[in-house]
Amino acid sequence: MEQFLRDYIERIKSEFTNVQKKTAHEIASAFLSFKFGLYTNTIEESRLALAMLPDDGTALALKKALRIVQLNAEDLENSQVTADTRMAFSDSERTLVAIKLPQDKIEDPASLELDNALILLYAVAKNTSSDDEQALDEHQKFVLKILTSYKAALGIV
Repeated sequence: MEQFLRDYIERIKSEFTNVQKKTAHEIASAFLSFKFGLYTNTIEESRLALAMLPDDGTALALKKALRIVQLNAEDLENSQVTADTRMAFSDSERTLVAIKLPQDKIEDPASLELDNALILLYAVAKNTSSDDEQALDEHQKFVLKILTSYKAALGIV
């Protein structure tokens, strides 16, 4: 799964070259705070990053990922433990996600959206936030664990 993640990070690298350093740090912070269960921080970091991103191009998929993570953080902050179903990637945004499954292989659509959102935030932060590179590297196993849970559905042996 490490190679799958490396390939994905490399594949989307050129799509997010205009993410500013401060925005990249907020994206990394949103990812890391969610991973640590600091949901109030996740909500705030997502809000800050959303305000810094333009409303066009691939930034729309990144904004969707931030909103998905933010909604789930709000739910978890309020002790709602099921993945939030209010938002999903559009077909055009889905070209930028890591886990693409046929409809018949999707067991939990809301969890898939959250997992793809977290992986997208991680990958964009990894490509654009050099200040957070070490912290992101230290938490790569979290992303690999998510990806591994889809290994069979992705047909990876």
